[in-house]
Amino acid sequence: MSISSPASSTSLPATPCYLNGEFTALRDAKVSVMDRGFIFGDGVYEVVPVYGGKPFRFAQHMARLDRSLAELRIANPLSVDQWHDVALKLVADYALQMHTSPEKTDQLVYIQITRGVAPRDHVMPPDLTPTVFVMTNTMKPPTPEQRVQGVACVTADDFRWSKAHIKSTSLLGAVFARQISADAGAVETVMFRDGFLSEAAACNVWVVQGGKVLGPPRDNLVLEGIRYGLIEDICREAGIGFELRRISREEVLAADELLLSSATKEVLAITTLDGQPVGSGQPGPVYKKLHAAYQRAKQVQKEPA
Repeated sequence: MSISSPASSTSLPATPCYLNGEFTALRDAKVSVMDRGFIFGDGVYEVVPVYGGKPFRFAQHMARLDRSLAELRIANPLSVDQWHDVALKLVADYALQMHTSPEKTDQLVYIQITRGVAPRDHVMPPDLTPTVFVMTNTMKPPTPEQRVQGVACVTADDFRWSKAHIKSTSLLGAVFARQISADAGAVETVMFRDGFLSEAAACNVWVVQGGKVLGPPRDNLVLEGIRYGLIEDICREAGIGFELRRISREEVLAADELLLSSATKEVLAITTLDGQPVGSGQPGPVYKKLHAAYQRAKQVQKEPA
């Protein structure tokens, strides 16, 4: 019996990455098959947007990374300053490889930490050395057409585990959820647990009723996106009502506007849900205010200190 060879590592890009204290090319990076991230998905991750060469709301991302690591009982292997230095070097090296400057390439920095390498056993071994991996890519924001027209989404029951607040690398539930919308030709899957809104496969979901922005509470059933705090700040500055509470499926289906938020989508209007128009079927006035304010926040981020 012959065994086919795995795809050559040269099929991966030569873009820069960071692995366990060393900067190397992505196609040359190697991790043990006994790493608990590979065996169990025993790890966490963060995705940090970078605008104009500067990580956006970096302190908030690092705080969420700390929360996720604490839930897994993994000590943070780097300080905030060290994470920042790694991110900036990768951003600069990636821009150089793309023959441009960091200020002209919006990027996404992906950080992953696993418990480390150990013999396969479900029990969490103490005192392992965590595996630390960081890479960066060009950001792919929504298209101008999606901004103008909004996007289609579908609904599904939330079949994931009850610790959704951990930004875990165990993402099979999110993969299945996102595939539901992909199969339907939609952008995202809006999920409900016991008849109440939780989130989408890879986004938070917001409901607009009577000019007020509503979102699910910060609890273990929702991964609190960094845009939770940003949208709350924007609403306060713009005089838009903001409330976090349990939101019924009926309220979602009757919403004036529905919005998605994530590092890549920023804020994006849902204009069709399960084939039915949301509100007027066009991006609404609250979305337009939030999107404009978000762009201003990015611009402030890009401006020299």
